[in-house]
Formats: sequence, C-alpha cells, structure tokens
Amino acid sequence: LYWFLGPNAYRKRKHENFFLRQQREEKNIGVDPSSAIMIMFKSFQQELDTRHDKFERLVKLSRDITIESKRTIFLLHRVTSTSNADEILTESETKLDGVRQKIKQVAYELVGEDMHQYHRAFSQGLQEYVEAVSFRHFIRTRSLISLEEINSLLVFTTDEKADGSEEVVPPQDAKLSSYKTLCLQVTFTDYLLGIADLTGELMRMCINSVGNGDIDTPFELSQFLRQIYDGFSYIGNTGPYEVSKKLYTLKQSLGKVENACYTLKVRGSEIPKHMLADVFASKTDFIEQEDGSS
Repeated sequence: LYWFLGPNAYRKRKHENFFLRQQREEKNIGVDPSSAIMIMFKSFQQELDTRHDKFERLVKLSRDITIESKRTIFLLHRVTSTSNADEILTESETKLDGVRQKIKQVAYELVGEDMHQYHRAFSQGLQEYVEAVSFRHFIRTRSLISLEEINSLLVFTTDEKADGSEEVVPPQDAKLSSYKTLCLQVTFTDYLLGIADLTGELMRMCINSVGNGDIDTPFELSQFLRQIYDGFSYIGNTGPYEVSKKLYTLKQSLGKVENACYTLKVRGSEIPKHMLADVFASKTDFIEQEDGSS
C-alpha cells in the first residue's frame, strides 16, 4: 500500500485530519454574540466601515474637483486666441464657483474629523484647484496668488447652497449644528505642488501666444517663470519630497519658454509670424527627445 500510494499519502491524510479536527473543535466552542469582546470588535468594525465609506466619498469629490478644474484651465487657454478676454474670465469664475461648492462638500465630510487622516483622498483635487485659480489670477493681474488669498475663498456658511436649486445636505451628525461657518484650508505642500503645475500651463500659454502673433507675452512669462524657479530652488531638497520631484519639470518648462524668447530675439525678424508656432513646436519636440535620451 505504501508503494502504491507513494510517500506523501500519509502526510496528506494527516494534514486533512488536522483541519477536520480543527473545524470540529470550532463547532463545539460556543461564541456568545452578546459578550463584551464581540460587542467591542463589532464597534471597531462599524468605525472602520464608516471611515472607509467617508474616504471613498472624498475620493469621488476630489475626482470631480479635478475634472472641473481642468475644464476651467482649458477654457482659460482660449484667452490667447480671442479678443474678448473678459467674457472668458467671467465664465471661468463661474466654473470655479462650482468647484468651490464641491470643496464645500469636502468640508462637510471633514466636520469633527482630523483632516490629515483623509488628506490623501482629496489632495490631488486641491492641487488642481490651486493650479486653475492661480492661472486665472495670473491672466487677470500678471502676478502670483498667495496661499492666504486662496484660503480666503474657501470659507463657507452653512446656509449657502451648493448650486442654484439644491442645498447641500450635511451628514447626520449633531456636531454640525454648532458650526455656522465651514472652511477647508489648502496646505502649504498642496499650494506648492499646484504652483509647480501652473508653470506647465504658462509654458503652453507662451507657445500659443507666439502662434497668435503676440511677441511680448513670452518675455513676460519668461521673467515670471524665472522668479518661480528661483523660489523653488531655495527650497531644494529641504522641502517635501513631492516638491523636489516637480523641480525638474519646472526647469523644463522654463527652458522651453527661454528657448522661445531666444528665437524671437535672434531670429524673430527672419521667421514669418504665421510660422513661429511651427518652429517652436519642432524645437520643443527636439528638446524633449534630448531630455529623454539623457
């Protein structure tokens, strides 16, 4: 029999008998659902499920904030190709008001909670919002918006409405009754990451401006980007890890804008205005290929 079944037959049967015996012992042991241990672990389960559900709701809101902020940025890029910039700025402000109502819902979810426990769920949305707000502010004033100005727009009263018809219904929590105002403050790291992403939009604005025959905007953007890059260089590796990763992309955007300014200054009179955008696009592709190969 040993020769017929092989050397692992006894080991396998012993392993199966162990699990059968274990299951039989578990059935014989009665678990009282009303015991203090079971009640305690059920409360832990409910608390973890509640936190998980809240985290998922915040992720969905952050995704909506990111999408609407990107749409606002795409709208603002039309400023370089139209003569009615005020109309686009007004429309973009309306879109940003809708984004802020989404942020208000995030603030509702965080009432009575530690924001840093859920920060990872909505951080990307706030960064995209900072990018959109700072881009609009630069187009309107040609300056950089401060963190205090951004946070001053994120203070809400509890009787405001989320849109034109429906009021935001807060979670069923007694703590909300004592809150007359709600606020969600953008952290310093999210602000820096949003400004770092802004440089990429300014680079695209530079190329679009040249394609539309605007020769002055690239030099203005070059000076502005140089100031931002100098500020990030002072931070270096002493700041958050995510900021140091953005420094290389920021340097690339600055290099493309400076290359456009160099071409305009040296060869601007030789190249027709309707061909400038094609020249810069080909040079940008060449620079990206060099960066990739290095």
